Amino acid sequence: MNHHFVRRRFALATVAACIASAGLLSGCSKVPDTIKIGVAQPLSGPLASLGQDLLNGVQLAVQELNQSGFSVDGKRVTLEVVSVDDKADAATGKAVAQQLVDAGVVAVIGHLNSGVSIEAAPVYAAKNIAQIAISTNPRFTQLGLPTTFRMVANDTLQARAIGSFAASQLGASRYAALDDGTPYGKGLADGAAEQLKAEKKEVVVRKSFDDKTTAFDELAAELKAANVEVIVSTLNDFQALALLEALRKVGHTKVNLLGGDTIKTTDMAKATGMVDGVFATSPVLEAREFTAGKPFLEKYIAAYKKPPAYGGHYSYDSTYVLSAAIQKAKSADPADVTKALKSINGYAPVTGTMTWDDKGEQRYGAVGVYQLRGGAWELRMRSDRW
Repeated sequence: MNHHFVRRRFALATVAACIASAGLLSGCSKVPDTIKIGVAQPLSGPLASLGQDLLNGVQLAVQELNQSGFSVDGKRVTLEVVSVDDKADAATGKAVAQQLVDAGVVAVIGHLNSGVSIEAAPVYAAKNIAQIAISTNPRFTQLGLPTTFRMVANDTLQARAIGSFAASQLGASRYAALDDGTPYGKGLADGAAEQLKAEKKEVVVRKSFDDKTTAFDELAAELKAANVEVIVSTLNDFQALALLEALRKVGHTKVNLLGGDTIKTTDMAKATGMVDGVFATSPVLEAREFTAGKPFLEKYIAAYKKPPAYGGHYSYDSTYVLSAAIQKAKSADPADVTKALKSINGYAPVTGTMTWDDKGEQRYGAVGVYQLRGGAWELRMRSDRW
């Protein structure tokens, strides 16, 4: 008798038995050989270096997991990254989200920008696909979707951190709050101003600009006339530098500037010594601040020949926690994986732990306050309470 025929008939019979018992408890694995993880980030345009960094973090984790013999429900599987460019644009984000859904991804690490994450969220939710984003606008997790997860603390905590640090650590009585007109910047500045008022501090100047303005002579004169001692700002780094230059021209430099993520850049080093102090807050803590940060940085630099630009360690950690959720679910079905993410207290190799509340907010997300010293950002304090 033809042994090849017998083997083939036996294999077909096994497949038939699996199909027949679908929906029943059976020994047939529903786990595919390859599990796809989607990544949606800006990979072109001015934010490309940040998006590439977040993609790098995922790729590094996937490479390590595959090398370690990753298995689900006793079956060896290969993890595969499916990457798309959202161009930091909401409409593009929605379109590429649909591409990832069609590609059959089990979950998505994306997006960087809040506006893009919010627009894409219903596309993933329609197919029960978990979306793990580094976006910080509170609206993302207030959409009422079961699939939204945030990697870091949100802007509500950051606004409290800005207001609280400005009120308690910078010991002044007259404050200004300035924003760049974006949903991120306006919301953050409003929240910081509210916190200052709650701590009995006076906001004597409150102004909105767009995110491109650099003509600040009039504003500098107004800040001087109002005798502002602390400027709380969500302007971009190049705008903050232009403002400090304008303040220097009118001789009003005995001030402290406290900003958000948009000034925590290497370019801001140019502000060293221009005013009394320059501070920035960020929910994206640096890899070097964590005990396990050093080995991660060594691996990352060996792989990409440069240090992380932004949050590569958070996307790396998210991938490890996601892989643990897939193992916990014993399934590559997005709904099962989303359910497992809801209840997991995941081991995050760099930052320690990732666990979410019922809305998808990070339970232990912290905000750090940094001071510009000698041309570099130094951590002053960090907290998850503020």
